[in-house]
Amino acid sequence: MSASIYVLNGPNLNRLGTREPGTYGTSTLGDIELLCREVGEDLDLEIEFRQTNHEGTLVDWIQEAGDLAQGLVINPAAYTHTSVALHDAIRTAEIPTVEIHLSNVFAREAFRHHSYVSPVALGVICGFGITGYRLALEALSTVIRP
Repeated sequence: MSASIYVLNGPNLNRLGTREPGTYGTSTLGDIELLCREVGEDLDLEIEFRQTNHEGTLVDWIQEAGDLAQGLVINPAAYTHTSVALHDAIRTAEIPTVEIHLSNVFAREAFRHHSYVSPVALGVICGFGITGYRLALEALSTVIRP
């Protein structure tokens, strides 16, 4: 039976492919969704893939994932560094969560070095571009099916 995994993406990720390609690469959010669906099929995971620019919507989706899914992959983007609400929602969801970033946030501006999400995530993957999504799904698969 397939396990359900939510893959949630935060603000400005809908602009991937054209937004700062030197930092984020040239892949689009559609490319990432396709990758996640292919990996999900290989790992027998049902992927629910979403993106929003709105913090409250992410909170709603995290709560939904806590009710319906076995795991969560989240690229909170800029909300990583600002959102106690995401921290609280992930803590309350009580499902294994992997935080992901396309770029290495620790090699960037100092304000990006702090994450409100990391303390409530099972793990963090950053700096590997879209491959990080594959790594996150593989990691979750091993956690939810030991």
